[in-house]
Amino acid sequence: MSEQTKLRWGILGAARINERLLPAIIAAPNAELVGIASRRPGAAAATLSKYAPCYPNILAYDDLDILLNSPDVQAVYLPMANGEHAEWALRAIEQGKHVLCEKPMALKVADIDAIEAAARDHNVKVMEGFMYRFHPQHARVMEIINSGLIGEIRSVRSCFSFMMKPARMYRLAENIERGGGAMWDIGCYAIHSLRMFFEQLPLSVTAMSKYVESGADISSSGVLDYGDGKFAQFDFSFERARRCEYEIVGTQGGLKCHVVWQLPGDVPVISWWTEDGRQGEERLPASNHFNLEIEHFSNCVLNDKAPLLSLDDARDNCRVIVAALESAASGQVVKI
Repeated sequence: MSEQTKLRWGILGAARINERLLPAIIAAPNAELVGIASRRPGAAAATLSKYAPCYPNILAYDDLDILLNSPDVQAVYLPMANGEHAEWALRAIEQGKHVLCEKPMALKVADIDAIEAAARDHNVKVMEGFMYRFHPQHARVMEIINSGLIGEIRSVRSCFSFMMKPARMYRLAENIERGGGAMWDIGCYAIHSLRMFFEQLPLSVTAMSKYVESGADISSSGVLDYGDGKFAQFDFSFERARRCEYEIVGTQGGLKCHVVWQLPGDVPVISWWTEDGRQGEERLPASNHFNLEIEHFSNCVLNDKAPLLSLDDARDNCRVIVAALESAASGQVVKI
């Protein structure tokens, strides 16, 4: 065990996700938030005032490099725009900081290769921030699957959609190449969740999208082909009623996770059925996956453990996303 009991964190950016992540860092018993920085004058201070008004010792900066150069900061959370993640992850790593990077880690597989090489050279840990994976409901789903209740998995379907509010339309301002659109924003979650249930990369992907004037996708759907009749379907949109679920169908039954991307007070619900007529529903205790993510990554750094979500996982998710985008743009099946 490390003698240090708390990992000292900084936040690079005053993005809206700080509503969840900033309090999570403060709440984690093995973490301490020491600073937040933003390039927008006053934005870091305003974020602290809004989400951490009772913590006057947390410093606010209007310069990202001041925070990165601070010897008091050991790890950074990076919630910038999608197209900036790889650049600033590399800059943080070069300063010897451990990095929890908001998804997607990068828009190109080659950038993840560079991040991995830099992390190895500087002996730091890096993880992509798919917070939902730390919710206990997914471990329970795997327990049910491993029990053999639903047999061998043959298909998985994930859905993530909601009606975009006018104030959030900035998500569609950039084209896909610059990280804009539904795929990089919520589609990465839908694809990542599908990949939990198959041990290898899919063989190919077929996808289709609706685009807006900027060149960003507002809705996308597609199928990952895992061979031998095993398929994974994804569907996500900024112009459909809210859905955030996945469903698994095996040879002997099926299972559904009703709310995958939970808010902290949501009650997790898992339901299942079998070919022989049995069915069940489980309601699990509410849990904050943001808090659990911060505790996990802090523990990995303090005790030199490998994060649950590896850079191989980040690379594979990026590879599938890039192939899906290519398929949607070309109208062709794309091999992976």
